[in-house]
Amino acid sequence: MVLRLPVHGDYLDWCRVRKEGAEFLLKWEPTRSREYSGRKAFRNRVYWSARSAVEGRALPLFLIEKQTGAFMGAITLDNIRRGPAQMANLGYWIGPNFARQGYMSEAVKALVGYGFETLDLSRVEAACLPKNVASRGLLERCGFKYEGVAQSYLQIGGRWRTHVLYANLRGDRRGRTDAE
Repeated sequence: MVLRLPVHGDYLDWCRVRKEGAEFLLKWEPTRSREYSGRKAFRNRVYWSARSAVEGRALPLFLIEKQTGAFMGAITLDNIRRGPAQMANLGYWIGPNFARQGYMSEAVKALVGYGFETLDLSRVEAACLPKNVASRGLLERCGFKYEGVAQSYLQIGGRWRTHVLYANLRGDRRGRTDAE
């Protein structure tokens, strides 16, 4: 797999995978406006991605299958904070045809490793819905530890939803934590 910044030529593949995965992703993602999947919004997303990466504010990447060049999903280190915090938030999604095949585990491990080794981050945080067993398992397999619950954390499906919080620390020695 290749992780890279989005380019304008990804638009049709991105639309296809988003459309194929609409029902699969619906219960885990914010409600999107109709414009979200339009060409203009995608073009703006490409420009934002490039600017954010250069400015060190975010690293939004697409997952591309190496052999076929197929677009699979996206992963982002966002809200990169410097100074005493040295931390970022992790977000990701993958199309249903590529889910549960190890691609996202590979992407999370690679991006978190890059964050620690190259970006000199100390902490990477992630949040997901409590019932998202697949996402929770992914985070735990990738070294994230359960840290707690955030009430009304994000709007999912048009409602403020409680999320479980996870973090991965550089040089983490906390051992396994049990999520409830």
